[in-house]
Amino acid sequence: MPAADRREFLAAAAASFGAALVMAGPVRAGSRVVRPAPERFPQGVASGDPQPDSVILWTRRPPVAGRDGGALTVETAEDEGFRRVVARASVTPLEAADWTCRALVAGLKPGRAYWYRFIDADGAASRTGRTFTAPNEDDAAAARFAFVSCQNINLGYATPYRRMIAEDADKPEAERLRFVLHLGDFIYEMIWSPKDQPTLQGRTVREIGPLPTGARVGTIQVPTTVADYRHVYQAYLADPDIQDARALWPFICVWDNHEFSNRCWQSQINYDGSRPAQSLKAAANQAWFEYIPARVRGATQGLERFLPPTVKDAPLTDFDADGLSHQADNQAAINSLQINRALRWGANVELILTDNRSFRSQAAAERADAAPFAVRGFPWYAAQDAVEVLDAGRALPGGAPETIRFGGQDLPNPRRDASPGSMLGARQKQWLKERLTGSTARWKLWGNSVGMLHRRTDWQNLPEGVEADWPSEGYGLYGTDDWCGYPAERRELLAFLEAQGVTNVATLVGDRHSFFAGLLSPDLPPRAYRPTAAEFVVGSISTPSSFEAAEAALPLDRPLSPAYLHRPAEGGPVQPAMNLAVRHGVRACYALKATGRVEDALAVSNPEVAPHLAFADLGGHGYAVVVASHDALEVEFVATPRPQRPAEGEAGIPLAYRVAHRLPAWSPGQTPRLERIRQEGHAPLVLELDATA
Repeated sequence: MPAADRREFLAAAAASFGAALVMAGPVRAGSRVVRPAPERFPQGVASGDPQPDSVILWTRRPPVAGRDGGALTVETAEDEGFRRVVARASVTPLEAADWTCRALVAGLKPGRAYWYRFIDADGAASRTGRTFTAPNEDDAAAARFAFVSCQNINLGYATPYRRMIAEDADKPEAERLRFVLHLGDFIYEMIWSPKDQPTLQGRTVREIGPLPTGARVGTIQVPTTVADYRHVYQAYLADPDIQDARALWPFICVWDNHEFSNRCWQSQINYDGSRPAQSLKAAANQAWFEYIPARVRGATQGLERFLPPTVKDAPLTDFDADGLSHQADNQAAINSLQINRALRWGANVELILTDNRSFRSQAAAERADAAPFAVRGFPWYAAQDAVEVLDAGRALPGGAPETIRFGGQDLPNPRRDASPGSMLGARQKQWLKERLTGSTARWKLWGNSVGMLHRRTDWQNLPEGVEADWPSEGYGLYGTDDWCGYPAERRELLAFLEAQGVTNVATLVGDRHSFFAGLLSPDLPPRAYRPTAAEFVVGSISTPSSFEAAEAALPLDRPLSPAYLHRPAEGGPVQPAMNLAVRHGVRACYALKATGRVEDALAVSNPEVAPHLAFADLGGHGYAVVVASHDALEVEFVATPRPQRPAEGEAGIPLAYRVAHRLPAWSPGQTPRLERIRQEGHAPLVLELDATA
């Protein structure tokens, strides 16, 4: 493309997602004195969505002593000392954008490190940031990056970032990370106050509120305006660990639910019953746009502003066959920011990012008419067979039954004539399929904010004498807010990969506050098990884990507690028996309780529970590191202890364990397979579930 045409193309691209265009080229040496003043930029600096010749730079410069900083100079250099500045331009933080600004710096060289800073009219400079451009599409070097999710600084510390920074600094330059993929829950909109609730799930509640206009829901505050969301982003980005990580690497981000509302779908919120909140969805999108530098589309005309649509909070109506409401206010709100996109990293990686919240139908298992099928007495579990019938509706293979067997009764099937549920919506699903089939990258990596790997156990096989009645003849699913609550579309997508011969696909997942590695199959036993892709789920940065929730909620003397928690007879900390349950079945858990020996537990393992899982830790915190080469995808989980204290020293917090899996590339007709290639550390009922087997 000629240089002039390329410049026009980049200018149009910059305007499309609200960024000023800065072209790299010969730059005269600056004449004014620049002094460090990071306190004037309290949320630091960041970069996002790098391409081979461009990257987005971001900062926030609020007024100081009632005076705004006016236009800022943004400088980009090939060295940390800014002796070789390659781009310099002016950008202006706007009050309408909460004093944030972003610039698209273009004309850069591929596969290079650059340093950048923002300077106000007084010569006061932000901290220095470092970013990287993507390599060209023909660059065969291995791609190296980290992925993370779920950072709740209200209930913990983001110290895994500190360990990530320290470990990366110790590696040779060629083995260092080049970007961080954030898979959602960058913030948590649910705010606890230590004045009202000093502790939660064993964690000390940290003060980040109160929200300027927030509403009370029980013991929490939740946003009601864009000012509330902005307050939360400001608090999170003042955290030193998050801020340092954003300054060191470009971040590529998607959202999950907490950037808007817990367990949201489309523009609905669910704090105390599902209700429409189109105005709040637009406010959440605006704050995300203002604080997360990304190449997204929507109501972002102009250089620096999100233009929120004028919407009213109206009941959702006019649903299509995928459960998407075409009510005008809902459509305006959910389309005001569209984050699905694809980014290439050399010859080996195409990142395909989807929005798993804005276009999803209400999960069938969570509808009011599904209430008779709610499982009671088995915390966090749902009946897999009932969920599959309810979700598929009239599209259930073999036909929808008039009744569903549950709790010893034949209950009417309320979804017999309904359409199947959809996580993505028709338009986004078609886009995803086209990206998967059309990609020329060696690895198609789907940035998927919620998981597809089944977390299930065989409650139907409870040992005799346990005083509990599982209401179904089939397995129990741990949670239905992810793809396991949308099994028809999940099966459709995995069968699509199989039918189209698409290979070397892996999903990278957050949300679950757990580490998982495994293979994805359209079905599991007793149906045919035929893997078509792989999945890696990263533990949370700081949000309490599923294991912590169980520790806080379940007494050890309950009949079902052995399938969740294990206390060794010799004493010591409670251990996550729930890992054993989802990998080997409930009888293994009760055998462990009886003898305390993992060997005895594995001896009664049910091999049909989880042939797809290579690793599970429902108590894990930390991050994951990916190395994608032509021959294989390697994913290492770096787990840290519960982040209940601030960082101590350069490493932040100690290592709990690390475990790495290798996924060799495969061809059509071959079956993907996972190999455990290394592990380090000690983690009861985590690592030894394989080492002892």
